[in-house]
Amino acid sequence: MGHSTDEAHETKEVSMASLSSSRRHSHHSQTAPYIHKVGVPPKQNLLKEISARLKETFFSDDPLRPFKDQPKSRKIILGMRAIFPILDWGRNYSLSKFKGDLIAGLTIASLCIPQDIGYAQLAGLLPQYGLYSSFVPPLIYASMGSSRDIAIGPVAVVSLLLGTLLGNEFDSTKHPEEYLRLAFTATFFAGITQASLGLLRLGFLIDFLSHASIVGFMGGAAITIALQQLKGLLGIPTKKFTKKTDIVSVMRSVFETAHHGWNVRTIIIGVSFLGFLLFAKYIGKKNRKLFWVPAIAPLTSVILATFFVYITHAEKHGVQIVRHIESGINPPSLDKIYFSGDYLLKGLRIGVVAGMIALTEAVAIGRTFASMKDYQLDGNKEMVALGTMNVVGSMTSCYVSTGSFSRSAVNYMAGCQTAVSNIVMSCVVFLTLEFLTRLFKYTPNAILSSIIISAVIGLLDFEAAILIWKIDKFDFVACIGAFFGVVFYSVEIGLLIAVSISFAKILLQVTRPRTAILGKIPRTNVYRNIQQYPEATKVPGVLIVRVDSAIYFSNSNYIRERILRWLTDEEEQLKTAYLPKIQVLIVDMSPVTDIDTSGIHAFEELYRSLEKREVQLVLANPGPVVMDKLLSSEFASMIGEDKIFLTVADAVLTCSPKMVEGA
Repeated sequence: MGHSTDEAHETKEVSMASLSSSRRHSHHSQTAPYIHKVGVPPKQNLLKEISARLKETFFSDDPLRPFKDQPKSRKIILGMRAIFPILDWGRNYSLSKFKGDLIAGLTIASLCIPQDIGYAQLAGLLPQYGLYSSFVPPLIYASMGSSRDIAIGPVAVVSLLLGTLLGNEFDSTKHPEEYLRLAFTATFFAGITQASLGLLRLGFLIDFLSHASIVGFMGGAAITIALQQLKGLLGIPTKKFTKKTDIVSVMRSVFETAHHGWNVRTIIIGVSFLGFLLFAKYIGKKNRKLFWVPAIAPLTSVILATFFVYITHAEKHGVQIVRHIESGINPPSLDKIYFSGDYLLKGLRIGVVAGMIALTEAVAIGRTFASMKDYQLDGNKEMVALGTMNVVGSMTSCYVSTGSFSRSAVNYMAGCQTAVSNIVMSCVVFLTLEFLTRLFKYTPNAILSSIIISAVIGLLDFEAAILIWKIDKFDFVACIGAFFGVVFYSVEIGLLIAVSISFAKILLQVTRPRTAILGKIPRTNVYRNIQQYPEATKVPGVLIVRVDSAIYFSNSNYIRERILRWLTDEEEQLKTAYLPKIQVLIVDMSPVTDIDTSGIHAFEELYRSLEKREVQLVLANPGPVVMDKLLSSEFASMIGEDKIFLTVADAVLTCSPKMVEGA
């Protein structure tokens, strides 16, 4: 009887112990956080993957979307509208829009006529070629371009660039015919380059020239252009003025001719009207309603200066004048383009450079005004339109034309509604070519120099340079490098420096990506850069490193070495403070968008190095592309799939020595 009682008592104790254990286990399972596994992306068909990548690279805007599920006749209509946007917006054109375009067109015409004459001389061409380039190209652009605000014609920077590059091959005074033919050839290939980039969807290539480099290049070009105008402003004869464009050569040439080259009457005309033009610009900036004052100031200056020279016969006292501008519209020039021979390649080289600079300027201007008016600008359509107008222009005696910032700003402020303002401007230029060119006979070169100087001053963007300095010092190096390259050497050298520094920055960012040590933000499960958040605390026994870049062959070894260096530095600090050594290294892969074979090998080497140090390698939050490659390479199996976590917090909770001991 007693024996049975003891057995029952023991059985009861075992049951109670089991129940207690079961309850503890149940309580632990309820309180333990759920650790979500990293998702494994589904396998994709190789062809579909390549197709998707190509589509995203070249057709990110999905240009064929409007054509889906449309009948053939409708597709033809949509295709014509895509090539000629004027057929699209022209359907809704109204009289009220035409009023705005008419005023804007007349305003920019008054600005472009004197500028075109000056810019043609800057390019080393006769004045009429500047006017030709504001007649045909704007008509082509108006029918094919997608910007409502951009004003087309010759611009100062491209004119200077073209004049410099052409001048390296021919002297425009000794070989005018060959010089002109090479100019048309360069214009033809500039157009081919621009149109090809648009048709092949390669517009992203112009983005390799950074904003900082463009600011520096444009500023340097403005100084160079202004220095070149000292010849006209001071009345220095062309034979006595240097053909070099660097500031040292120009200033030496200016001072050497001070006693026997300067003309007092020319200086009085040039300086006085330059002051007038700058004052008009000041008025326009102070009161935007008076935008028309700086717009009509150049033409007003030309009329007044021409009248002054005519009544005083100043040309007989050394004041240089335009003398003759050929009347009539553009003569055909297809037969003057070099399609064979040695000058074909020279024209191609000059055309590619001039075309890229012209394209960069036009697209930047178009995007600026499109964002101000909140409409979309199709970059590839713009390139095709600009390219087509320059190809046609090269066959109709024009040189490289593009969007002018000063004229586009006036066009915008004058209330333009569509590209019809370019057509209006073109019509005014046509009337000028047909009937008014003889009136420019007594126009002094000094006034043209004054107009160009007042126009290019706007290219000196000090505010942008200061902002670049504040934001990114390396960008400022690119800006100032391009600026000094143009000013102290040449336009080509400045352009080369701008492109080189832009590529150098890309290479530096790719080959030396940023890495950071992460710590835990107090009272959260968030881990952030301890330099940005000094209050973030490190986890004992754990080093958390974040890699802020895709991992490729170009940076994989650097990333591996940098992680090991982080580990070595951390262990030295812990050893000095007599704290426990690092047992777990967590690599936060959140910013890592891709990894290649070299990157996988680098991680394998990192894993083996850590094994020798008795440190676990743990990965956190690899993206779908990275995770797929980790699995395919069997690296995930090497470190253990249980060592790959969705978040850094999960990795710390599971692998931290303190957490493991507590469990």
